[in-house]
Amino acid sequence: MKFIPAPMLASGALALAACSSGPVEEAPLAGAWTLDGDASRLSFVTVKAGQLAEAHHFPGLTGSVSAEGAAELAIDLASVQTNIDVRNERMGTMLFEVATFPAATVTAQLDPAAFAALKTGESTVQPVTATLDLHGVQGEVPAELAVTRIAADKVKVETVTPIIVEAASYGLDTGVEALREVAGLDSIAPAVPVSFSLTFTQASE
Repeated sequence: MKFIPAPMLASGALALAACSSGPVEEAPLAGAWTLDGDASRLSFVTVKAGQLAEAHHFPGLTGSVSAEGAAELAIDLASVQTNIDVRNERMGTMLFEVATFPAATVTAQLDPAAFAALKTGESTVQPVTATLDLHGVQGEVPAELAVTRIAADKVKVETVTPIIVEAASYGLDTGVEALREVAGLDSIAPAVPVSFSLTFTQASE
């Protein structure tokens, strides 16, 4: 048997290790995506009596993004959570009128190529003009979204700054006034900031 010096064995092992430990190229972001409702949250803040701010959220979220970039988010308005049961019910019946308008939807057209090259841990900010369908009224909503690849098959989409929704723009001002009267308040602010953090998982083929 031919004797191979230890230094040569060591250098050969190092060369093999270097080859095997090279960077693994991640697949580009592509295909269709489904919202992970348990890992997503949409929140809004109300201000009453001119100074008391309270945070609320909707746990009932569903959504998807097609391979072509057509995005849709559906919000179950009856799922509104304010941490007070009677207020949940009043918001549903008196403000959102869920018997007639059970859900709000947000739709937008994204550019898949703008996100395709993101590696895990990388993020990009994109301006988007979405359409909000709420209480039977459609309106355009400008927003800046931060898109982060948090895993090979997961992305997180978050608002960079809150989106301001005016009650009167969606026919909700009458409901706001009804809530103010039943609660015996001096005022309820007619505009609310809305923010969200949405996690999407790549749909299986």
